[in-house]
Amino acid sequence: MSDGFEAEKSQASKWFRSLRAEIVAAFEGLEDSHQGKGEPRRFEVSETKRAAPDGGDAGGGLMSVMRGGRVFEKVGVNVSTVYGELGEAAQKAMAARGVPGMADDPRFWASGISLVAHMQNPHVPAVHMNTRMFWTPHAWWFGGGSDLNPCIEYDDDTAHFHATQKAHLDPHGSDHYPKLKAWADEYFFIPHRHRARGVGGIFMDDYCTGDWEADFKLTKDIGRAFLPAYVPLVEKRRDTQWTEADKETQLVHRGLYAEYNLVYDRGTKFGLATGHDANAVLMSLPPLAKWV
Repeated sequence: MSDGFEAEKSQASKWFRSLRAEIVAAFEGLEDSHQGKGEPRRFEVSETKRAAPDGGDAGGGLMSVMRGGRVFEKVGVNVSTVYGELGEAAQKAMAARGVPGMADDPRFWASGISLVAHMQNPHVPAVHMNTRMFWTPHAWWFGGGSDLNPCIEYDDDTAHFHATQKAHLDPHGSDHYPKLKAWADEYFFIPHRHRARGVGGIFMDDYCTGDWEADFKLTKDIGRAFLPAYVPLVEKRRDTQWTEADKETQLVHRGLYAEYNLVYDRGTKFGLATGHDANAVLMSLPPLAKWV
């Protein structure tokens, strides 16, 4: 599949893998440094494959999941690079979003990183982050962002999370943070609950200014913002005493997260519709949740 865009694809795929390695190391470090008895958990890493309709090579990635840690109840950090031809339903969905040429040439290539962390302590916020690049013969774009999902909200945690993201976006232009924040507020809203699923963050999709290098640098800084935005919150809250009522609040709040990802999330729909490993696509779901 030679298309003159191979160098850019390679750069993007390598970046997502390097970011994945950095985050996995940081999260295992949080487990190592936590007070408590017993050996800390490690990520279980497995390869994933996209199922091509003709049985041929369609790409895949790595699924890294840690369960039952002292800090993380369940956290997944996945990367993938997949390619092939989009099915009819996916072609129509892309065309509806304004992607040109789908009927003429349905080839695609996509690479990205996706992370969701569900925490043991209800005072530590859950979090989501993903960044990705998508290519077709007639278009390319970037997407992704990160958002904070506390069940027990702390204003200073929210302020730190947003301020760190703003600091990473401002070098790209002062208009980026407010625009991507508003985009996240709209995207991570749950219509049937009439509320947001968390306290927001930043988000973009179908992002293409025509300058690939500039757009890639922005995407990398969205990824670079994640650890300094989130790790200090974990370190601050992980030893906070919690009650059974706090845990109940956490489990009910996780129901919101599950509802959103199963009903509205574009990445979940795309992954399942295009034949990617279902376990990797649904990695984002919490280990336990409740509904009232």
